[in-house]
This record gives sequence, structure tokens and C-alpha cells, in this order.
Amino acid sequence: MSNSFPVGALMFLEYGGDSVRFKYRSFTGATASCAPILVLDGQQRLTSTFCALFSREVVPTRTDKNKDIKRFYYMDIVKSLDSTIDRVDAVISVPEDRMIKPNFGRDIDLDVSTREKEFVNHLFPLNIIFDLIECTKWQNEYQKYHNSSPAVLDRYANFHADILVPIQSYQVPVITLSKNTPKEAVCQVFENVNTGGVSLTVFELMTATFAADNFQLRKDWEERQGRLVKESALSASNLDSAVLSVVSSTDFLIASTLLSRYYIKVNGGEAVSCKKKDVLRLSLQEYKDYKEKLTNGFIQAASFLKEQRIFSARDLPYSTQLIPLSVMFAILGSKAHDASVKYKLSRWYWCGVFGEMYGGANETRYANDVTGMMEWIAGGEEPDTLKSAYFQPTRLLSLQTRLSAAYKGIMALILKTGCLDFISGSAMDFTVFLDESTDIHHIFPRAYCESEKFPGLSGTR
Repeated sequence: MSNSFPVGALMFLEYGGDSVRFKYRSFTGATASCAPILVLDGQQRLTSTFCALFSREVVPTRTDKNKDIKRFYYMDIVKSLDSTIDRVDAVISVPEDRMIKPNFGRDIDLDVSTREKEFVNHLFPLNIIFDLIECTKWQNEYQKYHNSSPAVLDRYANFHADILVPIQSYQVPVITLSKNTPKEAVCQVFENVNTGGVSLTVFELMTATFAADNFQLRKDWEERQGRLVKESALSASNLDSAVLSVVSSTDFLIASTLLSRYYIKVNGGEAVSCKKKDVLRLSLQEYKDYKEKLTNGFIQAASFLKEQRIFSARDLPYSTQLIPLSVMFAILGSKAHDASVKYKLSRWYWCGVFGEMYGGANETRYANDVTGMMEWIAGGEEPDTLKSAYFQPTRLLSLQTRLSAAYKGIMALILKTGCLDFISGSAMDFTVFLDESTDIHHIFPRAYCESEKFPGLSGTR
């Protein structure tokens, strides 16, 4: 909205006609008990806009891992006016207490829990943007707090013109069906706009782009995907669990972009980046130039993971970490077999796993890790993932499910240290893992302990 980009048309239905009756529900955060207008298409867009830019309540949302969280949103006045910074990076998301506290809550990176602290950090609360009186009050207090500094006055004037006004005056095309529209027509339209289409992913867009040059991206990817799965499977009969079976078409495009942008940077070009806009800029020639090198990089990454005792997709801590790892192997080629290089790759990998750094949006980390690792391998400083990695020992007490990346990492390291099977006493190597369909089990099954009424179960694993 701040960029005045279109978000597509909305489709409404006048409610109350004799021919149409739907069970409806109010939007998230709305207090109205009924409405004369129903939304056929655009509910998510309108709900997001209402919650983030109008409602004063904290916004209920979810992480990439589908975990429920609550957030408030701010616009960084300084960043939003910087043409070298993506507008999305100027939007700041903060928890319900309006404080960003990394390092397990021991540090405070950002505190906007009071209006004065908003002024200090030059962060505008987006949930007042459609309340013109409140906007004016915030502006006056903000400028007063900074003693009406000419720089602050000028910056806010630009912020108001370039950011606030476009949002406040943003318009969306609306198609409204009359309440007299026949029921059959309404049902047909509702079905078409909600379930009739296929989501347009980056891969779909790039497929259409490359098709203009008579290149079948989908066919190329399907053949490449089959090769990745086959090369990383434990056996010919076990393809579904292959460690590279989790690599998606979009993952491969992101990795292709990351690899091509790295070589552009090495040759004096701009910084490495693999965000959506960068992927959409990937040329067909760049894709062709690096697709084979990258495919081999993924295969080498799978071999590396086997050395770390990660044999299947189910036991992979982070599928997203495969993207920079494969690019590193593609760049290094035969150098990756050097013992000192492999040691550094191992350190980076496990710092990423136990630092739990690959659980969210990772495009920036991909780029920083690839460039940082290449510099470190060449004799430079350690990359940020190693410097920032921290594992709280008490985290071990909360690792109770194999879905956790750190849990999977610990199990892989136990295998790597030469553990024995509790039942057979056999050393756990690749052959045993494959032949015995090895899995993780409780030593003392909880259900059994409860049925036998063993004491001390509360809080114990």
C-alpha cells in the first residue's frame, strides 16, 4: 500500500436479498454482529489491513512454523525514506510487550513500549494511520520531543508525503454483486474465486518467463528433482525418505539466484541477495549456466549430511539450510573435500542447527552465510552464524519432540559418536541404520510407566 502497488480487486455481495442466505462471521478483530455486505473474495487482504493498520489491539498472526504469535507493526521513518532499502524492510514487527529481546530474553534490542521510546527510535505506529487526529497528535509530540529539529521536521514532512498519504488514500477496485443476484450465480462465483485457481508462485512466474524463450523450466526441474532424490536416497526402494526429497522447485530457484549473484559480486557487481525480486530477475542464461553446478552442489551437500549422520529427510534439522549449504559446495567444488574446509563447513552447519537460526525468513542469512563462509575459508573472519550461535544448556530440558531442529541435531551427533543399539548392542553405522529401519524410541515408554503407576512422572522424561 505504501508503494501504491495493486492488491487486486475485491468482490462483495449485498446481503439481505430473498434469494441468498449465507452463514457469515465477522472479521478477526471486528466487533459488529452483522453486516449488510459480505466479502466473497479478499477476506485475507481486508483482515490483514484492518488488524495491522486500524485496530488498536495486538495482531494475532503466525510464524513460518505455524506457531501462534501476537504482534504490533511500526514503520521505520528513516528506513522508509531510504531508496536503497526495500520498503518491506522498513516495517518493524514487535511482540505484544513492544520489546524485541534476543538471546533468550536476556538482551533488549528494541523497546517501543512507550510513546517516548517510539520517538527515540523514529518508529511510527501503523495502527493509527487511518486516525487522522491521532496521526496529528503523534506528529506534534514527535517533533516536540526532538525540539522541532529542522532535520526531523523535514524528514517527517517527506514521510507524510511519501508514506502516510499513499496509504491513507489507497484505493482498491471493488466488484459488488446485487442482493438480487440469483443464488446459482453467487455460488458459482464464490467457488471460482476461492478454490478454482492455482496459487501463482515464484516458480510459476519463472516458468512463464522462461517459456517465452522456449525453455521448459518445469520439465527441467522434474528431471533434476528425480536425480536429486535418487542420488540422496538410502536405497532404491526408499526414495520417499531421501534427504533431498524436501528440496522444492522454489528452493532450487533461490539457490540458483544465490549462486549467480555470488559470482556477479565476485566479478565486481552488487551485493549478494536472493529475495523474491532477485529470483524474478534471474535470467534464463544464468539458470542454464549454473543449474548443473548447483545440482552437484546439492548432491555433495547430501553426502556431507550423511557424514554428519543425517540420512533421511525426516531427520533433517532444517530443510532451509540446504540452500546455502548446496551453494557453498557448488562454489567450492573439489576444495570442499579438503579437511580444513570440511571442518569449517561442519562448524557452520552445527552452529546453524543448535543456534536455531534457520527457522524463519532466511533470505538475508542465506546471502550473508555464503559470502561470510567463502571469506572465512579464504582466511577471513568467522561469519555471523558462528559468532551469534548460542545454545542454552537448559534448552535440553524442553527438547521433547523430534520435530525440533536441535532435537534432530542431538540425535545425529549421538549417532556420529559411535553409539550402540540398546536392543542388539550393535554399533550404529550406516549399514545398521539402513538394514534395521532405525528410529528413535523412549527407553521407558510414558504410557507403560503411567499404566504401572510409577512415581515421579510429573515433569519427568
